[in-house]
Amino acid sequence: MIESVELVVAALAAGAAVGARETASNAVKDAYSGVKTLALRTLRRSDSVPPEVVEAVESDAITPIEDGAARRRELTAALAAADAGADDELVAAALKVLELTDPAGTQEGKYRVLMHGNKGVQVGDHNTQTNTFG
Repeated sequence: MIESVELVVAALAAGAAVGARETASNAVKDAYSGVKTLALRTLRRSDSVPPEVVEAVESDAITPIEDGAARRRELTAALAAADAGADDELVAAALKVLELTDPAGTQEGKYRVLMHGNKGVQVGDHNTQTNTFG
């Protein structure tokens, strides 16, 4: 199982690696652009996120290669501090990127999400949901 914040980081790394290529499909580019926009929105809302973390996301510097491990750890901590794991839209966008960039891993359950204490969460395609919390 993967934590929802780690899922977002994995999607940003995969999207930066694949989505920047000219050969990437429009679907991958669009999905990556969406998750990146949502992640940046989440990071910018938090007062405790270092500017260099935001810059790394903006400049597509979050990569899956080993050299980027420290940067991914910093991003994971910043997203956790910004409560990104509770952002259903961001988690769904991250799943979409991973479905497009790693269909085999997705089918094997590599990106099954482990959530704790969340409400009204859906994972999957073509869902409809109405929540009323009181």
